Amino acid sequence: MRTRIKFCGMVRSSDVDTAAALGVDAIGLVFHPGSSRFLALDDALALRRRVPSWVAVVGLFVDPAEDLLARTVARVGLDVVQFHGNESPAECAWALAAGVPYWRAVRVRGQADLLESFARFPAAEAFIADSWSSDFGGSGKHFDWSLIPQQRPPRLILAGGLTVANVGRSIAQVGPAGVDVSSGIQGADPREKDSRKMARFVQEVLLADARREAVNGEGDQ
Repeated sequence: MRTRIKFCGMVRSSDVDTAAALGVDAIGLVFHPGSSRFLALDDALALRRRVPSWVAVVGLFVDPAEDLLARTVARVGLDVVQFHGNESPAECAWALAAGVPYWRAVRVRGQADLLESFARFPAAEAFIADSWSSDFGGSGKHFDWSLIPQQRPPRLILAGGLTVANVGRSIAQVGPAGVDVSSGIQGADPREKDSRKMARFVQEVLLADARREAVNGEGDQ
């Protein structure tokens, strides 16, 4: 099984173009005003128009109003809504009412955080396991991957402090359906991505998948 890749916090058109050329599965646009990577609707729409149809566009929200969420989904043409705040299951269902699936981000302090979210949000298409922070929208910090239970929904996406140096280990240890990176491919400015880090991150994911396949193949013999 191939590990899916999401590049989040995209702001520059050149970074979107690079991500698409590298073959990532999704890009993330941030609609949380508290983030340094926040996008106004017109800027988000300009980026969305550069994204090929085979790359999903994910909108990251933190406790949005229902009308703002619906307007953003429709105006930008989002494929997925990622909830990263204190939204209730009913509030997350606003995405379904707007015609798109949603991903539930979980800020992990302990295994109970994940288990509770798995139970509370059965309608979530995927869960994003991120490290705990008092701020919303992603911490950029690594957490203890051993907290992730073996018995879990199949669509678990790993986030939080992933870099070129550790994404291979994370895939070997956790075996997530996907990995989500933002600060780990950041340039000198938080609103910029480093094209070399982007390319190396994708390469490391592919290498990790190849190693997993080789090990599984040996086990089948």
